Amino acid sequence: MAHKNLRDAVVDLERHGQLVRVAAPIDPNLEMAEIQRRLYRANGPAVLFTQPKGTAFPMLANLFGSLERTRFLFRDSIGDVRKLIDLKIDPSRAAKRPWAYWNLPSLLWRLRPKVVGRGPIAEYSTTVSQLPQLKCWPEDGGAFVTLPQVYSEHPDRPGWHHSNLGMYRVQLGGNEFTPDREVGLHYQIHRGLGIHHAAAIRRGEPLRVNVIVGGPPALAVSAVMPLPESLPELAFTGALGGRRLRLVRAANGLPMPAEADFVISGTIHPSETKLEGPFGDHLGYYSLRHPFPVLRVDRVYHRPDAIWPFTVVGRPPQEDTSFGEFIHELTGPIIPSVLPGVKAVHAVDAAGVHPLLLAIGSERYVPYDTVRRPQELLTHAHAILGQGQLSLAKFLIIVAHEDAPGLDIHDIPAFFRHFLERVDWANDLHFQTRTTIDTLDYSAGEGLNNGSKVVFAATGPKRRELGTEVPRGLRLPPGVDDVRVALPGVLAMRAMKHPGLTAAEYEPGFVEICDALADADLGAFPLITLVDDAEFAAAHLNNWIWATFTRANPATDLLGVRDAMFRKHFGCRGPVVLDARWKPHMAPPLVEDLAVSRRVDELASRGGPLAGLLG
Repeated sequence: MAHKNLRDAVVDLERHGQLVRVAAPIDPNLEMAEIQRRLYRANGPAVLFTQPKGTAFPMLANLFGSLERTRFLFRDSIGDVRKLIDLKIDPSRAAKRPWAYWNLPSLLWRLRPKVVGRGPIAEYSTTVSQLPQLKCWPEDGGAFVTLPQVYSEHPDRPGWHHSNLGMYRVQLGGNEFTPDREVGLHYQIHRGLGIHHAAAIRRGEPLRVNVIVGGPPALAVSAVMPLPESLPELAFTGALGGRRLRLVRAANGLPMPAEADFVISGTIHPSETKLEGPFGDHLGYYSLRHPFPVLRVDRVYHRPDAIWPFTVVGRPPQEDTSFGEFIHELTGPIIPSVLPGVKAVHAVDAAGVHPLLLAIGSERYVPYDTVRRPQELLTHAHAILGQGQLSLAKFLIIVAHEDAPGLDIHDIPAFFRHFLERVDWANDLHFQTRTTIDTLDYSAGEGLNNGSKVVFAATGPKRRELGTEVPRGLRLPPGVDDVRVALPGVLAMRAMKHPGLTAAEYEPGFVEICDALADADLGAFPLITLVDDAEFAAAHLNNWIWATFTRANPATDLLGVRDAMFRKHFGCRGPVVLDARWKPHMAPPLVEDLAVSRRVDELASRGGPLAGLLG
């Protein structure tokens, strides 16, 4: 079904038993976010809160709460999108199989937005303070828009053809923002809005921006799609939404979707910043206060029957996991055409997406060599780390397709087993230091965006059998009091915390632990992680992935047992040891408010308005 607007989608889901209405007064301050988190974990329906506290606008939770529901929303158009992707991979397919692409002309016509004179979005206006004030975590700096679609145009080439629609964080109030006149706008590097802002600063002029909330569901998905620069998100919205996107003009001169629910219209002035944050983010920690651009608000638009959709960001899995799975389904087949020789790339959701990438590539160099080692894989690794947001990764693990043609990159235990059975730490570690990482990642302690990367590349025959039990007689290093097997070939060791120490002051104790393991029989365990809680890390694969890859910076937190440098190449003859303990320079992890949790328990109890919804 081609949903013209968000209300169409609500009616469609309700008709098919995938949405329920809750009329009880629910507080957008923490309560609603906790409900959303539980809804997602319980694989619950979408929920329309018709009487939220403090606002006149209904609020919609869990719209994309499962991969199945996301597919359902686009059930009539997803086939057309796949046709476009097929033609991007091989344009000759249309000539070879014309009957399969019979509707290509109409599909291409849908890519072109239609500018109209009037639309529902222009009928009413309000103020920022009257919008739903959603706060998700106790230490958040204020209310945030969690499903924003931020629209901007390149100052040098105005018009929708060179526009960007991205999902960037928007803070509605708090800190030093002037109420109803200013909102905070946090964008990450390598994003389209940043390029437009830089161009505006160079020109010495304000950048016009529209923050869109709601509208047809295809808008939100388009805002997070990794599209080529030649395909604007507004155009893709027409393909995914099953109809041309209708646009009207806002007061700042930019277009806004005629069927949007809300639009905050304004300008960013050159080099004007204010502190934004803190905010509970997708790595499972708070991102702290930092100076980011300020959007001066000209006007806040809303349609007559406006609905405020929202999500919650936090330690994965969350609702954005469904976004990621849906996007991978659409874009996964195109990776080999963008990165020749790369068979598959998987940004691991349990690690917060950017910290950990898994990849499978070809290893065809020197086929006559009897000793195979990563060569072409390293070419692929550099290409991956130079590709859009993949460049923000910290840990990239890449293996050869030829060694296991049937290896499924989404079967994480099988992937790690394959890799750990083959890795040669004397050769297979490749660092990039003093480079860019995710803005929200504080593991390096070197300021925003600054950190390091490491490539683990392995190919060739199986080198070892992986251990599944803690080695008998293992003498614990100093400061270590609990050792557990996190997965085959991986030990998690609880190591003493050192409150207040800097990263540099951590290192002597870290080195001492590695030195103490030099004589241990650890051949079946090529990877050791130092953690704050070994029981937690070993209890579930996702726990180990999250604790390990969000709390380690490769350049400072990776050492090896019996390590050495040879011609500036770091390697080791024993296991690699990752210090994945929380350090004082890192942001605090996200923890629910106990009083709010008890309140939600009451709402979900028998006879309560949420009974049966939260599992």
